[in-house]
Amino acid sequence: MSARPVIYALLSALLFGVSTPAAKVLVGLTDPAVLAGLLYCGAGLGAAVFRRSVRSLPTAHGAREAALRPVDLPWLAGAIIAGGVVGPLLLMLGLTRTEAGTASLMLTLEGVATALMAWFIFHENFDRRIALGMACLVAGAAALSWSEQPTLSSLIGPLAIVSACVAWGLDNNLTRKVSLADPLQIVELKGLIAGPCNIALGLWMGGALPGPGPIALAGLVGMVGYGASLALFVLALRHLGAARTGAYFSTAPFFGAAAAVLALGEPVTAQLLVAAALMAVGVWLHITEHHEHVHVHDPMEHEHAHTHDEHHRHDHGPSEPVGEPHAHQHRHAPLEHAHHHTPDEHHRHRH
Repeated sequence: MSARPVIYALLSALLFGVSTPAAKVLVGLTDPAVLAGLLYCGAGLGAAVFRRSVRSLPTAHGAREAALRPVDLPWLAGAIIAGGVVGPLLLMLGLTRTEAGTASLMLTLEGVATALMAWFIFHENFDRRIALGMACLVAGAAALSWSEQPTLSSLIGPLAIVSACVAWGLDNNLTRKVSLADPLQIVELKGLIAGPCNIALGLWMGGALPGPGPIALAGLVGMVGYGASLALFVLALRHLGAARTGAYFSTAPFFGAAAAVLALGEPVTAQLLVAAALMAVGVWLHITEHHEHVHVHDPMEHEHAHTHDEHHRHDHGPSEPVGEPHAHQHRHAPLEHAHHHTPDEHHRHRH
């Protein structure tokens, strides 16, 4: 398996992780729902401008990505509602009651939610090593949120963040359904639909738009921490599947916690270190997994950016592209072989 999807996932985690302390600063300047909208507007506008300037995200040699199809739109709509509206709103509400470092580490639960849905709803394969990794992530989150004298006020923030993780877990699995399409088109639609919806909701709930400075800062944070991060996440998602990509993305809280300590001066506590160690073990168990066996590819037809590897041995017509990688409608013939693989779109077989 190529290391490129792993790099995409880790870069996505880095960009999103460092955006959490930045969003914590912005929470004090504007309403949480309005802020969520501004972040997604920044992501959507950034993707729209970049997509139109380069026409599409190139994979190599200027190759273009495949556009979304009508059959993709219901999956994308569900992802936008769950991850673009519900998730950011819950996160912003949680950040108002939770320290940025704690919030960043709790966001590791997004990987847990993503994996559980991928395994038991969308039927991605997993083994004991992967399950043990998720158990470590859950234990880390439990250690992080434990309080000797828990109160309602101390639980509201963490519960909101956990709920945001569940919403994003659903979003990740629904986005996996459309991950063969242009990542920038996905980010553009998510941002430009979810962003105004969140702003309208925030204004309806009594919030107000901040001044030009905070708006510009929120747009910049959204463009990098949400937009670029999501585009990279989609690229990783198509190759690794939802659960594995979510596991790599679970490193985001560590980047965020480090940024919170360095930039905001938040304390490094023993509780924080124990939680971080448990979560690090969970992530390590995931990224060191090796899955190989004889499997059968059923015939299928779709469109996405690809090269003529062992899974793509089709002929080309005179009107189809010749450079690689390229995107066009193509058919897969039945194939049986064995190699290391992850549950990407070409390896959705049962175990």
